[in-house]
Amino acid sequence: MEKSKVYFTDFRATNGITMPDKLAKLIRRAGIEEINFDGKFTAIKMHFGELGNIAFLRPNYAKAVADVIKGKGGLPFLTDCNTLYPGSRKHALEHLDCANLNGFNTVTTGCQIIIADGLRGTDDVTVPVPVGEYVDEAYIGHAIMDADIFVSLTHFKGHEMTGFGGAIKNIGMGCGSRAGKMVQHNDGKPHVDPELCRNCHRCARECGSDAISYQNGKAVIDQDLCKGCGRCIGACAFDAISNNNSDAIENLCCKMAEYAYAVCNGRPHFHVSLVVDVSPNCDCHSENDAPILPNIGMFASFDPVALDQACADACQKKDPMPNSQLSDNLAVPDWNFHRDHWKDSNPNVKWEETLAHAEKIGLGTREYELITMP
Repeated sequence: MEKSKVYFTDFRATNGITMPDKLAKLIRRAGIEEINFDGKFTAIKMHFGELGNIAFLRPNYAKAVADVIKGKGGLPFLTDCNTLYPGSRKHALEHLDCANLNGFNTVTTGCQIIIADGLRGTDDVTVPVPVGEYVDEAYIGHAIMDADIFVSLTHFKGHEMTGFGGAIKNIGMGCGSRAGKMVQHNDGKPHVDPELCRNCHRCARECGSDAISYQNGKAVIDQDLCKGCGRCIGACAFDAISNNNSDAIENLCCKMAEYAYAVCNGRPHFHVSLVVDVSPNCDCHSENDAPILPNIGMFASFDPVALDQACADACQKKDPMPNSQLSDNLAVPDWNFHRDHWKDSNPNVKWEETLAHAEKIGLGTREYELITMP
């Protein structure tokens, strides 16, 4: 497979050129207008941010993408699926309220917002995955599969289970209905090392399944109630919680790639990622820790695999930000240096599994040509 083209521009702004202007110019140069949008429903998949988290992409960027699509006669809408955990996006009414409170509405974005898997997260479509090694079929939000064209707009950041949250995660996990998210998460159940548990109760507050109780001052996870979502792993500051199944994270990464394949296969698709406010964990958290890396820029491509690889490579070349989770870890005496920002920030991750499997099943290629724009 030949190299895919990935287009890049930084966050420098001179002579009155705004960031939305730069983004619009970038995606045009990357070829988005080669797609026939005329009269076509176009799903723009993004993350509206959990309430309390302010690291999510600003609605101005969504409007820039939507305006380019509308300029070519397209009918864009912003979309996401409901979450597996309670939070503020567990059903469509709360999800829409959350989006509006975080600044996403028809005025700020220039298009409608549709929660793809419906009121309760059960409105999905079963999509065959002919190349699947981990799933035979994927449960995808109905509105996403109803769209003629699919565009992903991703906040590229760290993630406590997958290393980073890039285009493939935004597509694969993000487009899964509640049933789809369960399928992707259900291979592993976390357990607690009582010697490391500090009885802080943070994991229990993060758990959306009421699966964590305390016995003799130590957290205990009820394996029958646990959904395997891994939020407790990200919540624990003392590395007391890990996965029982050593293959669970690898399986999650591969399933996520197969779900992304199901979403993109058979229709035009285009992908945009912004490496900005690179928080150590997912935007699903109701807070965002300090960025672990500096702001880098905006990337666009027809190939989500090449896009993720390019963003990951650009991040690896940057020095960690001081006073961040990454720099704190690296300052720990006898730290096991991975020389990999994603693993040094969240040591249990296997982020390359996602890209390797995505390439294997034909979602795209990790080989890319980076084309830099002013």
